[in-house]
Amino acid sequence: MSSAPSGPTPRYIAIEGPIRVGKSSLARILAQKSGARLLLEPEENPHLEAFYAGEPGAAFRTQMHFLLQRYQQLAPLGPGRPFMPLVADYIFEKDKIFAYINLSDAELAVYNQYYEFLQPQIALPDLVIYLQATPAVLRERLERKNIPREQRVSDEYLAEVVKAYDHFFFRYNQTDLLVVNTSEIDFIERDADMRELLKRLEEPVAGTQYYLPLGE
Repeated sequence: MSSAPSGPTPRYIAIEGPIRVGKSSLARILAQKSGARLLLEPEENPHLEAFYAGEPGAAFRTQMHFLLQRYQQLAPLGPGRPFMPLVADYIFEKDKIFAYINLSDAELAVYNQYYEFLQPQIALPDLVIYLQATPAVLRERLERKNIPREQRVSDEYLAEVVKAYDHFFFRYNQTDLLVVNTSEIDFIERDADMRELLKRLEEPVAGTQYYLPLGE
């Protein structure tokens, strides 16, 4: 674990993690508390229904749509630091995590040509907060949210996504990183858990650090 000397407050914070881990909820609260601009990932994708239904070719169409959609949202920020404080509920690199899960080798070869051209034009956050949770916890949250298309996410796919995220962030060193295990807390439903998390986020982060709250 890296030491955490005092440093400047990060101007650009991005929150990441698998589906229903609480990214958007935390981003909204951080932006509200800090007066930062809130940047939420677009959720609409005309190919998603076909992807969840297992339609041939839908994974590639879905992934390319998300790649260009995320680029169009983040590119106006430029490759440098944002002019004003910003909190986002995703990083551009997440697109590649899902591409490696969902695409065939041939599709991935085409996808990578676009990704490698677009990625250098995207600004890096000052701090990334990676929210972890076990597949079982995420499944419970999916059931609670009860969005019809998300009910088609299999346990196997959910486990694969969690594994891919852990693999990616285990090697991540592009920015400061705080890994928060949320399996034992529910900061969306329990105010006490949110207060404890926000208290930890007031502390500076240098390098990669881990936070394992115990919850109630």
